[in-house]
Amino acid sequence: MKKFILLPIGHEDHSPEVMAKWGAWFGSISKHIVDSGNPFMPGKEVSKAGIKDMPYGDNCNNGYTIINAENMDEALEIASSCPYSTAIRVYEAIAI
Repeated sequence: MKKFILLPIGHEDHSPEVMAKWGAWFGSISKHIVDSGNPFMPGKEVSKAGIKDMPYGDNCNNGYTIINAENMDEALEIASSCPYSTAIRVYEAIAI
């Protein structure tokens, strides 16, 4: 198994219906979850252009989850089934 990091970018509203679907989805992938993650607090982005504030809730990364999957295709299948996020970045985490 390989590890993949899921970074949601944007999300649906927090209505009870959407949150219930998200909870069901999260439960359905529980066998793949290595680290259920946490939401991010406001942060900073550092670049050659300087330091930029990254507030929470501006459709930037709102948290992370680390999963196990056989390959990128399986990780993408898991990510694409999420009913809450409007987009999810998927990265393979490789051990060096």
